[in-house]
Amino acid sequence: MKIRKKIHDDWATPKELLDELKKEFGEMFDPCPLRMRFEDGKMRNGLEMNWAEVNFINPPYNRKDKEAFIEKAYSESRMGKICIMLLPVSTSTKIFHRLIYPHAEIRFIKGRVRFKGINSKGEYVENKCGMHDSMLVIFKK
Repeated sequence: MKIRKKIHDDWATPKELLDELKKEFGEMFDPCPLRMRFEDGKMRNGLEMNWAEVNFINPPYNRKDKEAFIEKAYSESRMGKICIMLLPVSTSTKIFHRLIYPHAEIRFIKGRVRFKGINSKGEYVENKCGMHDSMLVIFKK
């Protein structure tokens, strides 16, 4: 019998990366924060709420959620909002060619992002690189 490891896709964006983006874009709303909770502890569904004028989105990297947040970011940008997404590089996907490549600015990040979170062994880590190269996808007005 094969024991399956729990895969965690709820990782914190490094502060240094967020600080660089804030220098360029100012304060940003996060519709899918770590563990998807408001400060009062209630669950948040960033796909069902209104987003701000400038948004930063580091979605869970499972296919279903990632694609849903890409669709929502594109939709919000059509309403005049700026949506900055931190995504794994996957240029062969249908959604990349349908929404990202034709409609967004793409910035590839040099080196791998060092996320903070719980690894597959259940340990909190903050010095391990992600499994994928990363890119910033910026949907603008």
